[in-house]
Amino acid sequence: MPDVMADRRASPRFALILVANIVEVESDTKLTARTSDLSRTGCYVDTLNPIPIGSAVRVILTRGEETFETRGHVVYVSPGLGMGIQFQDSVTPSQLATLDRWLEKATRTPY
Repeated sequence: MPDVMADRRASPRFALILVANIVEVESDTKLTARTSDLSRTGCYVDTLNPIPIGSAVRVILTRGEETFETRGHVVYVSPGLGMGIQFQDSVTPSQLATLDRWLEKATRTPY
């Protein structure tokens, strides 16, 4: 029987804690939380009140004075713990450069 919990991520993820401001597009509900994992294609956000699966969201991540902003949708929810967000394919080149810089630094930073 195949492992139903197999990792299906398209990009490697890194443990990276960032300030995350999430806005549910349809209701304009705003949520401030933090990431625990980040990749080029998405992130996991720690929050007691995750947004429902399938919801379109605007994601604004902050590290120091830099921000990364894109749209995405909620693909996974752990009630009372957090949610997985997949970024849209249309991340702008400048935003992707910021994200790549953060991920590159995360690979050099020991725990």
